[in-house]
Amino acid sequence: MSETPDGVEVRPYEPGDAAAFWELKRGFELGIGEGTGGDDKLTTYEAKLTDDYRERYLSWVERCASDDPGCVVVAEAVSGGGDGDGGVESDGDDGDDDRGDDATLVGYAFALPEEMTFIWDAAVLNELFLDADYRGTGVADELMEAVLDHARSQDLPLDRIVLDVDEANDRARAFYDRYGFDHWGELVARDL
Repeated sequence: MSETPDGVEVRPYEPGDAAAFWELKRGFELGIGEGTGGDDKLTTYEAKLTDDYRERYLSWVERCASDDPGCVVVAEAVSGGGDGDGGVESDGDDGDDDRGDDATLVGYAFALPEEMTFIWDAAVLNELFLDADYRGTGVADELMEAVLDHARSQDLPLDRIVLDVDEANDRARAFYDRYGFDHWGELVARDL
């Protein structure tokens, strides 16, 4: 757990975060569709965000966070933190929440659990997302540091962390470049 200069706490995901986490996940998916492609891409990403997908995705997040604590971290603005009204209120139903009613999730980072490191023979940064109101505040750096610390704790075939970033996402690419990420192969895809 860490405290950013902007009053945002980075901490492990908790079950009570699910509803707010989902709203951030929606922002992640819609941002991919809107910011890095045409209308077809946005429509494709919007279409997958069904109730069934939400239930399956949140169940998977819960399993990952339970199997490998710390692989999913959230950034939570506490009263007076940040510089905007962004973020999603956490429902705080985990029974031991002392953060108060004005705590909101403003971002997350998700490294795949250690058991999945054999997919790429490395740690995998699955997703990193931050509410637009908190970009440029250092919160993304705190999320990245938490992910890197967690990845270093994993027993990896290769001491490496990989991620997939859209070549059209200049902001994300600049962020990852700053952290020393470099091209390592090329991802290709086709329709099924």
